[in-house]
Amino acid sequence: MQPRAATFRKLNDALMRTFSAFATFLALALMAWIIYTIVKEGAPALSWTLLSNPSKPYGEPENGIANALLGTLYITGGAAILAIPPAIAAGIWLAEFGKDGRYACLARFVINVMMGIPSVIVGLFVYGILVVTTGTFSGFAGSVALSILMFPVVVRTTEDQLAGVSDTLRESGLALGATRARVTLGIVCRAAKSGMLTGILLAVARVSGETAPLLFTALFADAWPTDYFTGPTPSAPVLINNDTLDSPFEAMHRIGWGAALVVAGFILVLNIVVRAVALRKERQDS
Repeated sequence: MQPRAATFRKLNDALMRTFSAFATFLALALMAWIIYTIVKEGAPALSWTLLSNPSKPYGEPENGIANALLGTLYITGGAAILAIPPAIAAGIWLAEFGKDGRYACLARFVINVMMGIPSVIVGLFVYGILVVTTGTFSGFAGSVALSILMFPVVVRTTEDQLAGVSDTLRESGLALGATRARVTLGIVCRAAKSGMLTGILLAVARVSGETAPLLFTALFADAWPTDYFTGPTPSAPVLINNDTLDSPFEAMHRIGWGAALVVAGFILVLNIVVRAVALRKERQDS
């Protein structure tokens, strides 16, 4: 029986290795195909004119994406300002004070539910609460929608990073007479700052390419984003949607692909930064 059992284990191990290798190859192949397509279609459209001029209706000269890029910066930056401070505070409370209490367990359940909500549902929610109430689309409404998507990601990352800090640091700080709040903010958070920064960058990268929430909140405008609080605000994801899917003109398709390449490059750079921060943290811990 033992040789048969050993043979079965070896066969099972070989099958799992083969399946894992195939799944990895498939994921890498799909990613390479996506990147190749974006670069192939978007690279010919890149130019200084594209990057320095605002978007315009079809047929007008010097059509660009600069206003959409600036609007994306405004909307994403506003979302970060709205989401990151309360998310970090919530993560600190869950990891250091709430722990396994009743309210902490309820908060974790709500955060898990928030992480699974489709972005289009968030967009519809903010549309009904903010856009309908104010009577106008706005970049601020888009920031509110994206902040709802960012919030649970930053909370979970903050809690996980703080929970990974050794209790020895906490006990040492308390033994020296520091208050619990001082130990948490001055010692524990400082030890986990690299991981917390990683979570923030991942959250920003996630929402930078969201389109559905912005269609219901910020909409779009062929103009510079000067009405962040009171009017439609352009953004790169919505411009990509409008130019590549809704427009019948090939020239607009090229502009959409160029914008897609710029957004993909930005997200790629953010992910590289996240990985660099994570590697630095691993070296410091080892």
